[in-house]
Amino acid sequence: MDQQKSRTHTQSDLRIQTGDSGVSSRADRIQPITQPPPAAVAPAEEEILQSSIRAGSIAQVVVAAVAVIGLIYLLKLVMITTLTGILLAFILEPLVELLSRIRVPRGAGALIAVTLMLALWGALGYFFYNRAVDFATELPKYSGRIRDTVSKIRHQTTRIEETTRSVVHPEQDGKKKPIPVEVQDAPNLTNTVLQGGGNFAEILLAISFLPFLVYFMLTWKDHAHTATVRLFPKEHRLLAHRTVAKISLMIRSFIVGNVIVGLVISTISIAVFWYLGIPYFYFLGVISGFVSLIPYLGVFLALLPPLAGGIGTLSRSDVLIVLLTVVGLHLLTMNVLYPKIVGKRLRLNPLAVTLALLFWAWIWGAMGLILAVPIVGAAKVICDYIDPLRGLGSWLGE
Repeated sequence: MDQQKSRTHTQSDLRIQTGDSGVSSRADRIQPITQPPPAAVAPAEEEILQSSIRAGSIAQVVVAAVAVIGLIYLLKLVMITTLTGILLAFILEPLVELLSRIRVPRGAGALIAVTLMLALWGALGYFFYNRAVDFATELPKYSGRIRDTVSKIRHQTTRIEETTRSVVHPEQDGKKKPIPVEVQDAPNLTNTVLQGGGNFAEILLAISFLPFLVYFMLTWKDHAHTATVRLFPKEHRLLAHRTVAKISLMIRSFIVGNVIVGLVISTISIAVFWYLGIPYFYFLGVISGFVSLIPYLGVFLALLPPLAGGIGTLSRSDVLIVLLTVVGLHLLTMNVLYPKIVGKRLRLNPLAVTLALLFWAWIWGAMGLILAVPIVGAAKVICDYIDPLRGLGSWLGE
């Protein structure tokens, strides 16, 4: 009995010294099952946190893109005027440089260049105004032909409408359904002017700013370049200088490529218009050739000068020749000459150019078609010099 009691006291003393008990041993066996270690929980929480951060970043990018598109649309008049002024300044820059080489001050050279530009605009406006007056004077001679053509087209349209109506809505009991009549006010010139007066005034105001904008861009060219580079931090100024220089070179290449293509088309147009006996063929050929460079709309705008200038002199076969010539040259330009000459200079792929034309035409209309290619070219240059955007620059390139 004494030995058993001593053994029991010895075991209890050992348990007390080691801190071990039956309850604690069970708790040690249950703890790994009920409470997982922190190392197993951390990766799951980290993955959830990273996914939420990515979702937030994507949402911020989408909101920022929508805000930028809305801002571009709201400021379209200011941005179109500014970008048009930049293009005109680059076009007149060679003339100013030439005048500066013969020791003409840059301010005086810029004034001469802008004056010549305004004189050219005035000559174009005067010419087309006179042709419009001539057209209005000779219009009564062709009023009979126009009425006959319109009446034939209207008669054929009426027959097509009646046939379609009889198929889609067959008459019942031989009775015709009443035709709804809508009474509208006669078109009034005063109302038309008042309705479009706001937009016309805004466009006129923007055009009046262009000469001054171009003049100051030409005279303050070096200062604007230096000030633009200084907007960036010191560690990024060299990269900004290279980017601005590359964009300037791209715009010059774009203008030179368009001038080469325009001269080729103008030469062919002048030869065809001279053969057809169109008055002022040398003048109309140049206008038609350079207007044809406008994507999509150029084919319609290029037809106006020869057809307006050839009123009273062109026969039906001559009009057909004009149509085939202008349309053929436009297709040749957009599919062969433009990609070979302008596209190689800008190093843009046709898909990127087409998407840019679609986007900027949706945002800015007809002026978006003219400015789309320089804008996407400048965007490619910027993407090429920024590491996170180099993938986009590669996609825009060839």
